Amino acid sequence: MNLIDRFSLEDKVVVITGASSGLGLGFARALATAGATLVLAARREEKLEALAAELRQQGTPVLIRRTDVSVQEQCEELAAAAADEFGRINVLVNNAGVGPAGSALREDPAVFRSTIDTNLNGVYWMARACAPHMPEGSSIVNVASVLGWVASRFPQAGYCASKAGVLGLTRDLAQQWSRRRGIRVNSLCPGYFDSEITNSEGAEALRTMVTDNSVLGRFGEQAELDAALLFLASPASSYMTGGSLVIDGGLSAIV
Repeated sequence: MNLIDRFSLEDKVVVITGASSGLGLGFARALATAGATLVLAARREEKLEALAAELRQQGTPVLIRRTDVSVQEQCEELAAAAADEFGRINVLVNNAGVGPAGSALREDPAVFRSTIDTNLNGVYWMARACAPHMPEGSSIVNVASVLGWVASRFPQAGYCASKAGVLGLTRDLAQQWSRRRGIRVNSLCPGYFDSEITNSEGAEALRTMVTDNSVLGRFGEQAELDAALLFLASPASSYMTGGSLVIDGGLSAIV
């Protein structure tokens, strides 16, 4: 296999959670370009329908499934549907996530719990559900965050705790499954990229913070993260497991 072919996802079935918008939508388009067959999951089914129509028009086989990853049973139903439709799952991209911010002393405890349920527990439920359908040589990519490594300059305890948890979970599942099942498990740790979350309330202050406190001094672009995802999802990263790939424009380098 030559170098370029190692990045190909031809004949690979890829499940992506949180695929209806933001980074997940961009990931779906990038994975389709690499030749993947896609299983798209999110809570907003109408947005999944629109993305699926776009990708099918380009020749990509697509299955969609409305899924709330915080509900274990829905994760199991998603994995079963993917396996029934395509016979296997080769790649899981655990991308679904929420990013509320707020002071720890003022935050509604229910918001903290729901953040952990989606960002951390959802990663676990999806990995558990998909692993039995994944043949040797498969890959799980858990989308964590640079804020799993360094402190946020804005108060968001639930988000930071959940993403740090994803890093620990990634290492443990890699230890459990890489030799025994042939499933590599790695995490992708983005910094700040243009998305629904980073363009919501408080976006101006966030952009100023990134400008002032990162080496490159700007938000990332989707294509700059897509390339890293393709590396982790494909055979190009066949000697990497239990690791984390930080794509943050140098934010963590100068903290």
